[in-house]
Amino acid sequence: MKYIVAIIQPHRLEQVLQELDDSQIYLRTVTQVMGCGRQKGVTEVYRGNIEHGNLLKKIKIEIAVNEDFVEPCVQALIKGARTGKVGDGKIFILDLPECVRIRTGERGGQAIG
Repeated sequence: MKYIVAIIQPHRLEQVLQELDDSQIYLRTVTQVMGCGRQKGVTEVYRGNIEHGNLLKKIKIEIAVNEDFVEPCVQALIKGARTGKVGDGKIFILDLPECVRIRTGERGGQAIG
């Protein structure tokens, strides 16, 4: 089992969710977060003063999958999120040692579905 965390641009969320649906990956958690990567935030001029913003709005998607769905999930995330510009995001793939479905008590891959 793997736990996949993706950080993407907010305007790409609908495309990513559609790609995940097309890949039959339905179990996910989506959170609005703030952060910065290589683009190091933004600089704007407001009333003649330069304003620096280090944190940008991002979307974090968390998905737990069985081994067979890792590569389809990663490819769906890439296809939906990629614009080819700096700031498209990152995908982190972590080992998931255990998962428990609260309702039934199922464990492991069965709990993920």
